[in-house]
Amino acid sequence: MAEPARVRPPAMSDVARLAGVSHQTVSRVLNDHPSVRSETRERVLDAIATLGYRRNSAARALVTMRSATVGVVTTGSALYGPTSTLIAVEEAAREQGYYVSVATIRRYDAETMHRALEHFMAQGVEGIVVIAPQTDVAAAVDSFRAPVPVIMIAAREHHEPAEADASAVVGTSAGSILPISVDQQLGARLATEHLLELGHASVLHLSGPLDWFDARERETGWRDALEAHGAEIPDPIACDWSSDCGYDVGRELAESVRAGDGPTAVFASNDQLALGLLRAFWEGGVRVPRDVSVVGFDDVAGAAHFIPPLTTVRQPFAELGRRCMAMVVDALGGAQVRSTQIAPVLVVRDSSAGPRG
Repeated sequence: MAEPARVRPPAMSDVARLAGVSHQTVSRVLNDHPSVRSETRERVLDAIATLGYRRNSAARALVTMRSATVGVVTTGSALYGPTSTLIAVEEAAREQGYYVSVATIRRYDAETMHRALEHFMAQGVEGIVVIAPQTDVAAAVDSFRAPVPVIMIAAREHHEPAEADASAVVGTSAGSILPISVDQQLGARLATEHLLELGHASVLHLSGPLDWFDARERETGWRDALEAHGAEIPDPIACDWSSDCGYDVGRELAESVRAGDGPTAVFASNDQLALGLLRAFWEGGVRVPRDVSVVGFDDVAGAAHFIPPLTTVRQPFAELGRRCMAMVVDALGGAQVRSTQIAPVLVVRDSSAGPRG
């Protein structure tokens, strides 16, 4: 019995035949060329919809020598910051007409990172974005030299040049690693200064794990704000990023607050820590913000519905993604690309107020 003939997918020539136009006109419509008349464009788009035509990206890459693909390396963390960053980069890439190929790594040694990046090179990606929240991820990337632009999203320590336009510009030659991040130090300063300006004598800090750039930078910003105001700098309390850790710390703090020798204000390094604090304070009969104010960081979905609604620092992830992809496009065009930090925003809600009495 003979095999049934395979039905080939519709080609651009089929679209041209149905629309009654040339192959070149269909190509112009697909590439959004401005010279196509609106009625012709509509005919071509109707033919595309009728036939179910899909552009053959592999064939197009052979012709144009461009893959229109960006590789993204992520650690696979389910935490809010890295996950939101990945989503923002992917959405921004699609807006720019790029596909995204994602590599998730679980080990952060140089060999594992190099395998991921070499995999992207074999795919012919035009640029690479590395979401590097931890120090060992960044160290592994530093040892890799790629023939395409590499954008590293990491809140690494930024050293401002003596002249604003001197060393802030990063070259786009092979091997360049171009940094971008949300300004974590600024966010921490905004949170701490807010509490100090409300009248608190000092602010206790629950720190995230210090092998994360964000946690380091937030602790530095908190410390700088206290120093600038001449306030006492208490020892920060080391935590992970979990609400469980915030809860455990909160139970101990609740006892000291009830005894009259606890903090009047706490800056938690993320909203999950703040959530754990709020639960522990509620259970311990400590009223927020009457007895102690709490400020978080991230403005996670639902932070406005914590009890009380959480004052926190919002990270502009959508802008981070757009700026990241703009750097990729600029670098591919041969432009010089600047190291970029994006300002976060303090969102004041009901969990912060002046000290009692």
